[in-house]
Amino acid sequence: MQRKAYVPGATVLLAALLAGCTGSSGNGGEEGDSKAGDTTASATAAQPGKYRTLPEACAAVDHSSLDSLLPGIEQLTDEQQREKAYAGEATQTYDTDRKVGCRWKVESTDATDHLFVDFERVVSYDNSVSDAARASKVYTAKEDAADLPEPSRSDTAGSGSSAEGSTPQSTPSGSAGDTGSDEGTPSGSATASGTPADLQPRTLDGLGDEAFLDDQLSTSGSTAQQRTVTVVFRTSNVVVTIEYEEQPAQAGAVPDSEESQDRALKLAQDLVAAFNA
Repeated sequence: MQRKAYVPGATVLLAALLAGCTGSSGNGGEEGDSKAGDTTASATAAQPGKYRTLPEACAAVDHSSLDSLLPGIEQLTDEQQREKAYAGEATQTYDTDRKVGCRWKVESTDATDHLFVDFERVVSYDNSVSDAARASKVYTAKEDAADLPEPSRSDTAGSGSSAEGSTPQSTPSGSAGDTGSDEGTPSGSATASGTPADLQPRTLDGLGDEAFLDDQLSTSGSTAQQRTVTVVFRTSNVVVTIEYEEQPAQAGAVPDSEESQDRALKLAQDLVAAFNA
């Protein structure tokens, strides 16, 4: 019987074809893994901020708020001067979608009042960090720069624990029993011993995502006392700064801390509501 010839070349060719198919399958699997990885990376990428634009700063404060913060406006009899006072002066900016501000200054028979409002929209260029997280770092830097008294950092607005914690500090002023009242003695205690304990610079709850208030009394000129109340809050990826200054016309007079803080906080609450509207 004649044997069939054994052809090693055919075997080699078959092996090569099989290897080629296996390699193709492997490449396809790697491509699929790459796409899956891209999808995961895309899904976990930090989200953009809630706000893409900023309001016009000089129009963000309504006339009723300006009347409260700048009483001298209502004393202006010239209509054009009054409208100019309401309009304020926009701060210089090169990108109104990223940072805008406005200043007001009005003199009255009792004092000279200044108001400054600044909006900063923060954008993170790191795909792993959201705009809001980056804005929180900007806010934290401002809070650290304010150097708030350490005890105030744990205070909670309206909490009984914070009130109890501040009692020993307020006792030396002789007005501890009066600080719980909203009217009557706060201005007197501020004159005698600076800012009362319950009105000290502090962090704030319930105002945007995070907020703090600073209250500083300084001497301007010879004997005039100037009070500056600063409120900074963050809402998502926007950081808002409010600075309210009052300098009495009468030498030796001290601006009331509670009144100044109430005015600045009322404006801050209005701005938060406008952002959330």
